[in-house]
Amino acid sequence: MDVTQVPLKQFKGKKKNIKMNNKMQKKKRTPQGENGNVSDVEVVETKPVLTPLEPMLPPTFSLSEIKNKQRRHQMFMKLKQDKRKQKMQVKKTRKKEREALGDKAPPKEVPKTIENQRVYDETTVDPDDEEVNWYYLNGCSPFCLNVVLCVIYLYLNSNLQVAFDEGTDEFSSYFNKLTNPKVLITTSDRPRGRTVRFCEQLATVIPDAHVYYRRGLALKRVIPQCVSRGFTYLMVINEDRKMPNGLVLCHLPDGPTAHFKVSSVRLRKEMKRRGKEPTEHTPEVILNNFSTRLGHGIGRMFAALFPHDPQFVGRQVATFHNQRDFVFFRFHRYIFKNEKRAGIQELGPRFTLKLRSLQKGTFDSKFGEYEWVLKRHEVDACRRKFVL
Repeated sequence: MDVTQVPLKQFKGKKKNIKMNNKMQKKKRTPQGENGNVSDVEVVETKPVLTPLEPMLPPTFSLSEIKNKQRRHQMFMKLKQDKRKQKMQVKKTRKKEREALGDKAPPKEVPKTIENQRVYDETTVDPDDEEVNWYYLNGCSPFCLNVVLCVIYLYLNSNLQVAFDEGTDEFSSYFNKLTNPKVLITTSDRPRGRTVRFCEQLATVIPDAHVYYRRGLALKRVIPQCVSRGFTYLMVINEDRKMPNGLVLCHLPDGPTAHFKVSSVRLRKEMKRRGKEPTEHTPEVILNNFSTRLGHGIGRMFAALFPHDPQFVGRQVATFHNQRDFVFFRFHRYIFKNEKRAGIQELGPRFTLKLRSLQKGTFDSKFGEYEWVLKRHEVDACRRKFVL
């Protein structure tokens, strides 16, 4: 079979011919008549009429699609700044409108938080209830003559029942100024230095508190010795990995006993801008946001740690603030600068408590009767439901 070689020059002009043919095909055709002849109709080119378009929204785009980390961070920060500018602009316009309207301005919007969206608890007690105040003003007590009618009325009214229970619980002798608190503070076996220093600083906050080493004794043997020596409280600080992580607070001699988880412990040397060492004056006590019946019991337990009559000369305040079932402890010294302003200075230590269980009577891990126990599956089911 013979193969003939064709020179490449024959194919050079073919591309141009193809382009010319395409251009000829794309030419506009004029309308034709019935006989196939070109008619005399003039072809008028009309320009498209522009109509107002709807606002074009940006395409759906996610920052996570950007592969470059630096570029992705830069775009995120830019988006965050734009949102902040818009928010500030809306805030300024609202402020101007409020100033212009004056008294006719609409009320300010309250932001939604977990606290104000809290699920209502049936055991919530209203501190401003007039019936509770009536109970105290009229001196209704279990020792009154008409005990049966008083108990029936209190049973039908939950708030008065709370007041009746508080008047007959284990802390009633303290609130009636019949007993003075005396606290024994101890630790777990072989405590480390940080736990020992934490106990020593707690003893400077709580008046008439004494620190003793555990010496390997069981709590069931320690409690009778505390009762015989006139102590009203037993406080045990547990530790894990050289850090305080638990607190057992037992009211003597009849209980109750509360077990707390301890976290965020900061001693005085670890705090910035701390004040001088606290004095021996009896501090004031502030109990904040203990609203349920269980919260009332825990608050009364904390209040009974301190003497009933504070010494205002020392200007020292111990605060137990409950927020979302976490109890924050702070110890401050205050000073009045003028009639409207006051300055505070934190003295330390500070820590956070989380209630684990509340037991009737003194400490008994095997046969004790528990009033309340923390259950994770019930608490984590709703973030807006609190027990204290």
